[in-house]
Amino acid sequence: MNTSSFLLLRLAIGTSMLGHGLVRLPKLQTFSHWMVGSFVKSILPQALVIPFSYVLPIAEFIIGLLLVTGLFTKPALIAGSLVMITLILGSCMIENWEVLPSQLIHVAFFTILLQFINSNTLAIDQLFLKQH
Repeated sequence: MNTSSFLLLRLAIGTSMLGHGLVRLPKLQTFSHWMVGSFVKSILPQALVIPFSYVLPIAEFIIGLLLVTGLFTKPALIAGSLVMITLILGSCMIENWEVLPSQLIHVAFFTILLQFINSNTLAIDQLFLKQH
C-alpha cells in the first residue's frame, strides 16, 4: 500500500471514530441512558453496560484523535479493533443485525491498516522513530 492510500484510509477511519466520540461526549449521560435502555432485555447485566456506555465515547474520541494525527497508530488500530469487536458482540446480544455491516467494515479497515503499518509515513509517529 502506498503512503497516500494509507493516509487516506487512516484519516477516514480515524474521522469516523473521532466523530462518534465528539457527538456523544457532550451528551454522555443521555447516550448512557439510551445504551442501557437498548440492553434491558439482553443477557448482559447493567453492571457491565453502564460503565461501558460511559467509556465507549471516550475511547472512540481518543482512538479517532490518535488515528487522525498518526500518533501511536498501531496501538490505536488494535484498540479500535477491540472496541469494534466488543460492539459486534453487544449488537448480537440485542439482535441489532443492521449495525453489524458498519462494525465489520470498521474492523476490516483497522486490520488492513495494521497489515500495512509500514506505509504509515505521514504521521506524528515518524517524528518519534527519527529520534531513535
